Amino acid sequence: MGSSGNARTHHRTCNLCEAMCGIAIEVDGDRITAIRGDPDDPFSRGYLCPKALALQDIHEDRDRLRHPVRRTGAGFQRISWDEAFDEVAARLRETQARHGRDAVAVYLGNPTVHNHGALLYLVPFLKILRTRSRFSATSVDQLPHHLVATLLFGHQMLLPVPDIDRTSFLLVLGANPVVSNGSLMSAPGMPRRLKALRERGGSLVVVDPRRTETAALADRHHFIRPGTDVFLLLALLSTLFAERLAAPGRLRDVTRGLDEIERLALPFTPERVAPAVGIEAAEIRALARAFAAASPAVCYGRIGACLQEFGALSTWLITALNLVTGNLDRPGGAMFTRPAADVVALQALLRQTGHLGARRSRVRGLPAFAGEFPVAALAEEIATEGPGQIRALFTVAGNPVLSTPNGRALDQALASLDFMACVDFYINETTRHARVILPPTGPLERDHYDLAFHALAVRNTAKYSPALFAPADDARHDWQILVELGARLAAPRGRGATLAGPAARALSRALPPARLLDAAIRLGPHGDRLNPLSCGLSLRKLEREAHGVDLGPLEPCLPGRLFTRSGRIELAPAPLVADLERAREALERALGEAGDRAGRTDGGYDLRLIGRRQLRSNNSWLHNSPRMVKGRNRCTLLMHPEDAARRGIAGAQRVRVSSRVGSVDLEVEVTDEVMPGVVSLPHGWGHGRGGVQLHTATQHPGASVNDLTDHLAVDALSGTAALNGVPVRVEPAPP
Repeated sequence: MGSSGNARTHHRTCNLCEAMCGIAIEVDGDRITAIRGDPDDPFSRGYLCPKALALQDIHEDRDRLRHPVRRTGAGFQRISWDEAFDEVAARLRETQARHGRDAVAVYLGNPTVHNHGALLYLVPFLKILRTRSRFSATSVDQLPHHLVATLLFGHQMLLPVPDIDRTSFLLVLGANPVVSNGSLMSAPGMPRRLKALRERGGSLVVVDPRRTETAALADRHHFIRPGTDVFLLLALLSTLFAERLAAPGRLRDVTRGLDEIERLALPFTPERVAPAVGIEAAEIRALARAFAAASPAVCYGRIGACLQEFGALSTWLITALNLVTGNLDRPGGAMFTRPAADVVALQALLRQTGHLGARRSRVRGLPAFAGEFPVAALAEEIATEGPGQIRALFTVAGNPVLSTPNGRALDQALASLDFMACVDFYINETTRHARVILPPTGPLERDHYDLAFHALAVRNTAKYSPALFAPADDARHDWQILVELGARLAAPRGRGATLAGPAARALSRALPPARLLDAAIRLGPHGDRLNPLSCGLSLRKLEREAHGVDLGPLEPCLPGRLFTRSGRIELAPAPLVADLERAREALERALGEAGDRAGRTDGGYDLRLIGRRQLRSNNSWLHNSPRMVKGRNRCTLLMHPEDAARRGIAGAQRVRVSSRVGSVDLEVEVTDEVMPGVVSLPHGWGHGRGGVQLHTATQHPGASVNDLTDHLAVDALSGTAALNGVPVRVEPAPP
């Protein structure tokens, strides 16, 4: 095919993961001809991960819905937008009228946070819906980080970010930033950044039950038994206090609880915890001394450390370790961003700074955080009869059947709902249960600003990307769907309902996300404060900077940035201190079992299952992209040779993995990449259940790790799902 004569290059940010890679998309007419890294992007500097190439596959995907559909006895059938809005609004309103407002639940999926329009308009939509039955991917991702930030700093988005480009010692717990390019640490081109760390004489130490891609680059890698990070961190702190290596520096005078942390940590000596964690006491002491001696140093932990039984405690102690060694709010340590659109200030304005346990879930009494219940409780809240039972569900950009614990139980619960509607452009394992699906525009058909991830970046930058392609005349953005549906829900019955659609469209013209975003940027720390003659930022000025702008390195900001009532860092908050008793009891059990670990069976479940991140995968989003799933089978179980030999299992054999809640069959890889006693299965697979209309994903179904994870296994303090350290057994699959 020849050129149309309308070739151009469009610069934007890839909005498929947290890395915020700058990309250059070459277009000829309405056809994408190439996607490459943008060397002039000041943040990613030409780095490009494979996920960016999936943007083209998503844009061109024949399976992507482009019109609303209704499920009928003959399958999903196209309907008009008016029909879709009318039916969804009527059924949600009817459910609330008959069973109470909390009988309608909302689930928000992870892609929502990559969409500034949806983020801005979800707040008014939820206020109109008035349900307290709210769930999201937060409780299977980063909830412990928000909880700890709220308790220590007074705000759920005051999340410390490793200043990786200036540190001299990076300690990584349960994270794989080489593959993720950071998670709650946006840092594209992580291999390059880690190489620079080594070249300036710095050190990288990784602690993980698996020798990850990041561990392969490290100076030192320590295997650790899943779920025992809390004991390692306590032992590191114990060593620092016992050997008088603690040096909080300038934050000593603005911190409450330092003495309490010392008192709590001292009994957890390296010698005491070593048999439980699987790391020699001498190695733990050496690690503590090296961390204290480095100037500066930073400890960073993510999914492996927070999605476990003691996720909140581990996250808390990581921050404590950084503070006690003087590495919190210090260049090269753990720092806080000042993004152009300051989400911390915006949430404070809306009084959304975070709170724990104001309400409890109906069935199991799990705590709500920031108005959301843990998603581990969703299936039981649907399936358990009685006052407050969930009868209808509204989801936005989520696939919880594959991404939340005990997915098969949730799958069955969804089938029992009176009504379900979804904002999604795929018929996937979750949305197949919907009566109505409302498909939004694709990622290249809307403008983009990383409202959340600029607040988690390792450097202050800003970039706005206009839409590459104009959406079809009858298409709707996510925020337009929320605005119009909200207007119809709010309208009175009768004549007012017919005016709701026009009113919603008028509102969207008057207050589009771009106008709200412009106000946030202009009033932010780098903005022009509504003075167009100043040198500060506005959306218009940012739009002229196609590659983005560099706003400088992270800078110390405490105590001025704190939101605690005391105005100080609350290092020993009561909920976390009290939860340590649960950890003490677990350590006693672990030490009692350590002497006879080989003979322990846990009812036959004698292995511990962990997840793993993959460069060509992003939860369950991208498996319908041919570029992402081509090549070798990547949904395999990793198993240590000793464990395989003991069970008579050979490499490439199909095995059955079983847990308390279910089992899956898949191919095994025998490798010393995982430590003995541990097996690893990637997240996001398990496609091809009845009614799913994803041709490529169905050809590469894999097995869902969340058919094995247990909805009853949660971090008791936060309600976060314990997706790592799941007890399982492995045996040859039946013929």
